[in-house]
Formats: sequence, structure tokens, C-alpha cells
Amino acid sequence: MPNFQGIWSLSEQYQNAGIWPIPPLTNSDLGIIAGGQSGASTVSTIQYLFIATTGNTATFGNLSVAGRLMAACASSTRAIFWGGLGRNNVIDYIEMASASNAVHFGDISTSSDYQMTAHSSETRGIVAGLKNTNAPVNVIEYITIATIGNSLDFGDLTVVRGSLGSTGSTTRIVFAGGRDVGTYYNTIDYATIASTGNATDFGDLLIRKQGVGTVSSSTRACFGGAFESTAGGTVTNQIEYVTIASTGNATDFGDLTVARYYVGGMSNKTRGVFAGGDTTTNVMDYVTIASAGNATDFGDMSTSVSQTNDGTSNAHGGLA
Repeated sequence: MPNFQGIWSLSEQYQNAGIWPIPPLTNSDLGIIAGGQSGASTVSTIQYLFIATTGNTATFGNLSVAGRLMAACASSTRAIFWGGLGRNNVIDYIEMASASNAVHFGDISTSSDYQMTAHSSETRGIVAGLKNTNAPVNVIEYITIATIGNSLDFGDLTVVRGSLGSTGSTTRIVFAGGRDVGTYYNTIDYATIASTGNATDFGDLLIRKQGVGTVSSSTRACFGGAFESTAGGTVTNQIEYVTIASTGNATDFGDLTVARYYVGGMSNKTRGVFAGGDTTTNVMDYVTIASAGNATDFGDMSTSVSQTNDGTSNAHGGLA
């Protein structure tokens, strides 16, 4: 088995020295998180980590346009970054095998800079939580990841909302939580990735909330952190989960190490990493998806940011 930790350390050393601009990124559990807010500035930095190990992030490159609260998804070779505040309907992509800046992929057909969310199979990326004229809409859109171009209409969510989370398996995308002009939702709905059509009711989260971070294996989806609709609003460290292939209400899983929302989630088939959050932070923690329990410290983000929202990887539960 390759020594991922050794590769990580060597890559980081050469990058810091400025003498090796392309680190070796051929391993199959590369986690990616992009953009965010740092102080008063929106950033374009794309950061990466190796999910199977622990450690700090390193810099991959930059988005074509700085932004925050964007959506992300990936195939095993290409990562997609959708919209985000400051980016409007821009879709970017990177080739995950070598560190470099993002390239323009196309445009979201529904002009949007809302707190979107995305998930993908090996071939298709799906996004929801779009905004039109300063209000969320129930539109779901999709792209073919290997082919650049604008997104196309997929169908509608069961409830109009933004600030939701999504993840899933190779066949199903699951949407959870969200908010629409002061109204919070505990709604979970789902769609079949390979087809088009409207989402179907799945069940409910334990409480109405927005800004959940999401990770998944091929069988289980976890939702970590959120801003809850309790009196005055509460930032939570709670993690919930569902079995993707079934329907039903979420079950308590455990707690993040730090309460936060708008968390960037990324995973391989066994481990989920939650990075960043609503306040400028470098916190990252992880869970073993198959075993309920509290999260454990993973390392630090090299660029401390807030409002990361979505992360992705080349080994998540939507990939075979």
C-alpha cells in the first residue's frame, strides 16, 4: 500500500519551498474544498487533503472567480464547483490528478448565487438550492461531468428552499434540511441520479435546520452541524444519518468536535471529513461512517475560512 502520509509530507514540503508546483495526487481518496470567507475577503483558494490519513490541507490552486457557499461534486477524475456568493451562475472544474487552477466549465441555467448543494455519480453532477431574484427556487439541475457546458433542468425539490445539504450513493441523491426566507425545514427528499424528474419525500431530520455538512459511503448518508430553528437559533454539533437505499427519518449519529454550520463535507467509502464552518476556522474532524459515534480531530485547514458549505472527493459514496 502506498505511504499516503509520506506522500503528503513530501508534497507539502516541496510546495512550501516553491520548487514542486505539481504534487503527486494519484491516490484514490483525495478530498477537495474550495473558496470561503477569510475576514472581510472572499477567497478563491482550493485546498486538498488525503481522507484516509490525518493531517493539514495543502493548496491545490484557485477558482476562476472567488466565492463562498458554493456547491461541489466530483467524479473519480474531475471536481465541479457550482455558483456561490460572488460567483453567481459560474461552474468551474479541476482535473484532480494534478494541482492547478480551476477552469470555466459552463453556467448554471438558473442564475443563482444562493447556498447551493451538489452530489454526483461517476457521470452526472446534480445541484439544488438555487436562487432567482433573491429567493430560493425548487429547481434541480444537472450536468454530464466529462463534457463541458451549461447545466440542464432535472426536476424540482419537494419543498422550495436553499441552504440545504446533499449527498448519496451511486444511484440516489438525498437532500436534507434548508431554509426559505426565515422558515427552516427538516425535510429530506431524494431523486434518482441517472433519470430526471421531481424529488420524492424520504423522511425528516430530527429538527428543522439549515447549513448541514454532508458525507456518505455507498450505503449511509451523514449530516453534520447546522443552524437549528430553536428559539433564537442554535448552532449545533449534532450528526444525524440515514440509510440511503431506504426511506425514513434520520437517526442520531454523534457530535462534531466543534458546533458549526455551512461545513464542507468530503468522504471516501469508509470515512467522512467535516471541514470549516460558519465562522472563520481551520477546524477539521472526521467520523467512521459505518459506526455511530463522535467525530475526532483530523487536522487543520492551511487557509482558515468560513462558509465553505460543500466539499467533495474522488472516492465518495456516489462513485463505484
